[in-house]
Amino acid sequence: MAESEDALAIRRVTERLMKAHPQLDAGLVHRSVQTAYEELRYARVRTYLPVLMERRAKDLLPPDEQTKAP
Repeated sequence: MAESEDALAIRRVTERLMKAHPQLDAGLVHRSVQTAYEELRYARVRTYLPVLMERRAKDLLPPDEQTKAP
């Protein structure tokens, strides 16, 4: 069975954010992407959904200064 477009977008955004922020917990990154998706899932124009999800998920993640070890 093929993965839905939304599920594929969620997976790709999660992977990009985890690669960009390896110091963050994978569960935290996944939850932020899932929250971003839930906020945008009913958007009429779906073309930019992955970009908007990634931007919103980044906003939900803690700032880099808080995630670095002392």
